[in-house]
Amino acid sequence: MSELIKLYEDHIDGNKLKHIVEILRNGGLVIYPTDTVYGLGCDITNKSALEKLARIKGVKLDKADFSFICEDLSNLSDHVSQIETRTFKILKRNLPGPYTFILPGSNTLPGVFRRKKTVGIRVPNNEIALSLVKELGNPIVSTSIKDEDEVIEYTTDPSLIFDKWKHHVDVVIDGGYGGNEASTVIDLTSGEPVLVREGKGELVL
Repeated sequence: MSELIKLYEDHIDGNKLKHIVEILRNGGLVIYPTDTVYGLGCDITNKSALEKLARIKGVKLDKADFSFICEDLSNLSDHVSQIETRTFKILKRNLPGPYTFILPGSNTLPGVFRRKKTVGIRVPNNEIALSLVKELGNPIVSTSIKDEDEVIEYTTDPSLIFDKWKHHVDVVIDGGYGGNEASTVIDLTSGEPVLVREGKGELVL
């Protein structure tokens, strides 16, 4: 049975947070707020949850372009191969923020992602998302619930999100109305920033 759980960004209920993280650890899917649009995610270490996520998006897991939601840049080396000082400075100036940075993948990634040459890293400026990742202890693999053909309210209003997704996910977190502008995607794999998708935010170089 899916749950709709309200969390407040300025005062996060620790018991509710622990309950949601336990669901993630047990292979559950969670819809949660970010600094852009609501995200759909699961624990990076749970293969069955990753497969469920891929099925929902209609893609093969090894071909999926999911992003990794991280708490900060401290564990970046677990997921990304060596990056240049200039690249790290760009990350530091812009995160937390509404950006997805494409970086070279590391061979220490979980098995299903090990063949991926690149990964998308997100550190959203949203306390609910960051608290989830911190409590979980590793990244959440995530995708946006935004759909270009979708009625905006179904991707921004948590109660309508719940109505639409309750048969597909275990929890929808109501963190208030979400945005409808996706993250800006920047490719940093060549050392020079390349704009892949324009979205929210203005990159500081």
